[in-house]
Amino acid sequence: MYHNRPHVEDIRAMKKRGEKISMLYVTTLEEAAAANEAGIHMLSIERKYWTPEMREAAGSCFVQVGLPYGPHGPAGAKLVTSEDYLRAAFEAGAIGADCYYCAASYDIQKAMADNHLAVVGHIGLIPSYITWTGWRAVGKTGDEAAALYAHAKKMEEIGVFGAELEVVPDRVAKHLTENSSLIMLGMGASKYADAQYLFTEDVCSYGVNHKPRHGKVYADLGAKMKELQDARIQAFKDFKSDVDTGGYPEACHSVPIKDVEYDAFLKSIED
Repeated sequence: MYHNRPHVEDIRAMKKRGEKISMLYVTTLEEAAAANEAGIHMLSIERKYWTPEMREAAGSCFVQVGLPYGPHGPAGAKLVTSEDYLRAAFEAGAIGADCYYCAASYDIQKAMADNHLAVVGHIGLIPSYITWTGWRAVGKTGDEAAALYAHAKKMEEIGVFGAELEVVPDRVAKHLTENSSLIMLGMGASKYADAQYLFTEDVCSYGVNHKPRHGKVYADLGAKMKELQDARIQAFKDFKSDVDTGGYPEACHSVPIKDVEYDAFLKSIED
């Protein structure tokens, strides 16, 4: 296992020293390997993508494995109860997970923390709770900001390690980060969060979904990937056409047999 990758205590020490933490959401072996090669500190990888091969590709990166609601695991295993989450976390840990994203209820988060698992919660714009807020910044009123602070303090109390801090106003994010032991993984939460967290599809500009305000393109790979896909499709079409017309396979693609050997074969199977 990768003994040189950071541990929870190392991430906490980075917060205390005021060091910035880089974090990416990845879904493929190539993305994970590129992040490791680039020296990215943390990766977020959903449970459905988490395999021993991904752990190897992630190398020295500290990996958060996402445990979202619903059928996102092997054989469509659902996460509903504390036991479900614990089982999924221990399975992910056996592969080499370093912490576990869980936006479920406090009792589930506490059960995980009580079992010495490093839990990452969620504050602000939480996709799984989106019906309560809509797609908007959360914490722009005094009451909402106070609710975010109370949420952070409750997670501290039950032993949660960190929280994704998503689309929260800058001064509120600063106050939460400076007045909480949680590692604040900022996504659209200003420069004051402990970590700056982006999706690879936004960094590389090949996403097809809405591009968030906090997204920043560092390489425009979208056009290149479309060009590659177009070329792949054309190659497949040419192959199909060749098969349809008898152009493939040609003699050079087949294995010949000498006449004498073929005659011997026929003679050997004669009645």
